[in-house]
Amino acid sequence: MDVRFTERELDLMSVLWDMGSATVAEVQERLTDDLAYTTVLTMLRTLEMKGHIAHREEGRAFRYYPLVDREVAGASALRRIMRKIFGGSPEMLLTQLVADNDLSDEELQRMRQLLDEKLGDGARS
Repeated sequence: MDVRFTERELDLMSVLWDMGSATVAEVQERLTDDLAYTTVLTMLRTLEMKGHIAHREEGRAFRYYPLVDREVAGASALRRIMRKIFGGSPEMLLTQLVADNDLSDEELQRMRQLLDEKLGDGARS
């Protein structure tokens, strides 16, 4: 499933993923940018029309909740980045990730463990 979000849509989705569900006012107050209530409402309606979120009535307000999991959106975005920036090479993507980040020993060990598990060799350390 290929899920695409604009940068601003990702801001709203992050709030919904973190909170589980939220009203327009709750989304608005958690955004780092100062957006008008009507702007946030319009963007939520757009996300709903795209099938990424839904709402239920809660008194006089609507409570919005995500229909797309964060992991699904992340995997889709990562596939696009790998395809467009790294020529479809997961190895180049991993190389960039490891080379350009200040990863702790614990993070590197966890990455190694995940790779070992993926290879079916979880016994190696």
